[in-house]
Amino acid sequence: MKKIIFATSNEGKLAEIKKILGDLKVEILSLKEANINVNIEENGTSFEENAIIKAKTICDLTGEIVFADDSGLEVDYLDKAPGIYSARFLGENTPYSVKNQYIIDKLKDVEENDRSARFVCVIACAFPDGNIITRTGVIEGYIAKKISGSNGFGYDPIFYVPEYNCTTADMPLELKNNISHRGKALQAMKEVLLKHI
Repeated sequence: MKKIIFATSNEGKLAEIKKILGDLKVEILSLKEANINVNIEENGTSFEENAIIKAKTICDLTGEIVFADDSGLEVDYLDKAPGIYSARFLGENTPYSVKNQYIIDKLKDVEENDRSARFVCVIACAFPDGNIITRTGVIEGYIAKKISGSNGFGYDPIFYVPEYNCTTADMPLELKNNISHRGKALQAMKEVLLKHI
């Protein structure tokens, strides 16, 4: 069976990935499962650059096919912050409950039309032959007025999707995986993988 390393230590992210790519005949390993402990400096200026840095670093280290994603929340009212700094926003060890409340407080008196936001995900796939392919997924929505929902992780409890009248943390996981930024990027990457494995 082919092996793919997904360069993440985020358990929530890994569970999503394994579910979406579950029908591929490949073994998907996290960095921990592959016994890789390396500190990668994400010093790119875009989601794409950071995803490529992570995928290439681990691919060069292992000689395996490596997936890496860089994703985050862009809030238009906050000049697209937290953006590529989503994981490190307000400090790397700050709980998302605090980050989410901070964003809601910042938009306290802001009308819905000005609360527009999106989740962006870029997935990079690095092959041992040096080839690197990227795919992008985006989901548009608004910042909710309050934290809601217990599914998902990160900023899901404040990201409201008007078509479904709920946050992505209120959605059943199957629906979220179908419409999310990561789901869209992974589906696109799945097409690439089917040609290469």
